[in-house]
Amino acid sequence: MRYAVIIEKGQDSYGAYVPDLPGCVAVGDTVEEVKTLIQEAIEFHLEGMIEDGDEIPQPSSFVEYIETQIPA
Repeated sequence: MRYAVIIEKGQDSYGAYVPDLPGCVAVGDTVEEVKTLIQEAIEFHLEGMIEDGDEIPQPSSFVEYIETQIPA
């Protein structure tokens, strides 16, 4: 499965979360680190859901970039 991941820059680190998997988060010092950690977090989260007998949600979130111009 392919889940959308949001990565945000904080003051001293990067945070990531998965909108389709509430509670699935990671924090790292670099973008590369947080990507690795969120991948691990997704796998761990899904394994826990399977063990608990929960239904695995199908990915439904997506990312779209919108370009805008600031009025002069």
